[in-house]
Amino acid sequence: MRRKDAVNKDVIEVRVKGDFVPQYQTEDAAGCDLYACLRDDMIIPPGNFCIVPTGISIELPKGFEAQVRPRSGLAKNYGIGILNGPGTIDADYRGEIKVILFNFGKKPFRIKNGDRIAQLVFNRVVQAQFKKVRRLRRTKRDTGGFGHTGI
Repeated sequence: MRRKDAVNKDVIEVRVKGDFVPQYQTEDAAGCDLYACLRDDMIIPPGNFCIVPTGISIELPKGFEAQVRPRSGLAKNYGIGILNGPGTIDADYRGEIKVILFNFGKKPFRIKNGDRIAQLVFNRVVQAQFKKVRRLRRTKRDTGGFGHTGI
């Protein structure tokens, strides 16, 4: 269900199952925080990754997706990122959200229960209808790819 809130923002209802309900930290935040749901602390050695459970599952409205994105503070302060970021959660997925954190830093990184580990951003979904053709229309750029306009 979509509605407009008091400041004219689009708002969707997302049903959440689990203890650590995502939270927005500011009124105009695009992403809400996801939290680690752990029995014991986890440590990610430098150059390694681990899958961190959040303990929650969500139900999105049809026509929407959620993207799991890194937290800038973890990247800036510890070199922690998301290996498959952004990760996509489809509207028909009902399993637990898990985050693949990677330690790009030089020191081991400890994750404790309740730590903010990632953020969730919601987007509308557009699907394509594919039409097979023999050739594509030419453009000025044409097949110019990686770095074709300079550094």
